[in-house]
Amino acid sequence: MELRNKTVLVTGSTDGVGRVVAERLGAAGARVLVHGRDQARGKATVAAIEAKGGKAEFLAADLASLADVRRLADAVRARTDRLDILINNAGVGTGGQGAKRQVSADGYELRFAVNYLAGFLLTSELLPLLKASAPARTVNVASAGQQAIDFDDVMLTHGYSGVRAYCQSKLAQILFTVDLAEQLKGTGVTVNALHPASYMDTTMVRQAGITPWNSVETGAEAILNLAASPALEGRSGLYFDGQRESRADAQAYDEKARRQLRALSLELTGQSSATSREQRS
Repeated sequence: MELRNKTVLVTGSTDGVGRVVAERLGAAGARVLVHGRDQARGKATVAAIEAKGGKAEFLAADLASLADVRRLADAVRARTDRLDILINNAGVGTGGQGAKRQVSADGYELRFAVNYLAGFLLTSELLPLLKASAPARTVNVASAGQQAIDFDDVMLTHGYSGVRAYCQSKLAQILFTVDLAEQLKGTGVTVNALHPASYMDTTMVRQAGITPWNSVETGAEAILNLAASPALEGRSGLYFDGQRESRADAQAYDEKARRQLRALSLELTGQSSATSREQRS
């Protein structure tokens, strides 16, 4: 995909791999909608992109709040009538050893809410823009760390661990990717997921007490591959490990599990099935 004059939203792009991706997109001529929670870091990211001749704007939102996710979607719609690429990159890590269970502003388990549910809602809200810009792409930044969703205890009220919560939320992203790809057939909008690289040099990894052994540049290359590579044109519903097409946990390919997750997600985000069908038509 030619990136010049394309409009791209990258969530979680004021730090780590997201920032590298945003800067690379700006350098390639794309108009970058930079997202984060911190105004100062947002402005610094925009300044870095503009210093190299790129175009960027900062949109603040806390993805631990579904109301803020909706405000982010409103802000995108207010600034552009097209969206060529959506990269759902923002996330919360494992929290390290002994991480305590936390909840979002809406009372949902925090990692499920931020890593998965926010992207589910944001993508749903922005699908009309993506369709209007077709061919368009959505990239979900997931992880090789995956754990099957326990639909009897999705919010992990029993046997909680930060690692379990993180791995479940990341697999949820992949189920969503496969499910949405089916629904978007024929629209010109593709959606793929990936594990960008293991233990990149990011705040998330360092906060988990892990010594990084991969660069954010390596992860950024993998994300940009899904966002712009001509080889991915028209291909959808895939999972990549770095730049290599791979297979996710078996639950991602279980149609019943995907239906369960979709129904739960619509309920938790306050969307009706009718609304969802309308947005995707």
